[in-house]
Amino acid sequence: MTFAWFDVGDGRKVFRKVETAKPKRSALPAPMINSDTMSEVQSMHDGKFYTSKSALRATYRAAGLEEVGNDPARLRPRKRPKVDRKAIRDTVEKAAARFDRGERVSRSRPG
Repeated sequence: MTFAWFDVGDGRKVFRKVETAKPKRSALPAPMINSDTMSEVQSMHDGKFYTSKSALRATYRAAGLEEVGNDPARLRPRKRPKVDRKAIRDTVEKAAARFDRGERVSRSRPG
């Protein structure tokens, strides 16, 4: 931050702060634009060649297909949740004890 003299009028001058910070801007000369055009690719669905991303995706959508990328995360095996064997054993024991006591679930039959 710097200071400078400013003319207020009537021959008076004031010493004020001058903002020297530049506004935040990208170093790029223009903003990034995602274009709809691409190099020619052949559709895996109908075999036609497309140069427009939206046209290719429209044919996939119309056929009910899903466009899948090459993300390596989808190839990794999924972690299965840990099975709580003790909880299962307790539940089965409780159900067996209730059955042995004569408890039954009454189901009404439609008729």
